[in-house]
Amino acid sequence: MNNITLQKKPAFLFLLITLLITSSFTSTTNSWEHLGSRTVNYRLDKDVIKVTARKGGFKKLKVKVTGGSLNMYKMVIQYGNGKKEVIQLKHNFSRKSETRIIDLKGGKRIIRDITFFYDTKNLSRKKAKVHVFGKH
Repeated sequence: MNNITLQKKPAFLFLLITLLITSSFTSTTNSWEHLGSRTVNYRLDKDVIKVTARKGGFKKLKVKVTGGSLNMYKMVIQYGNGKKEVIQLKHNFSRKSETRIIDLKGGKRIIRDITFFYDTKNLSRKKAKVHVFGKH
């Protein structure tokens, strides 16, 4: 019985190491990258989140709101080549809610900055925090 257990250990260790190495490569390409956050004020406002080219190109975005509630009207994405894309959101965020996945036109794009236009609901007296995430 001991011989069978000893023979299985090298195979098990090899399998375990292979799975760890493989998962380290695949998890980075499938995860969402946090691009930035802004805490909003209690009024009609806009905020800009700067995204640098060193973060790479992105195909998809999503927005998450924590803390308080707000009404998001639109976001304007400024790409690295100077072009802009306006995304109409018209979404009422409660705390801990997020947008649908937003596919960017033109495939993988370098993002210079994202401007959000919103007003706060100010029902909970807590400031909302807007987070934006990108997927390569």
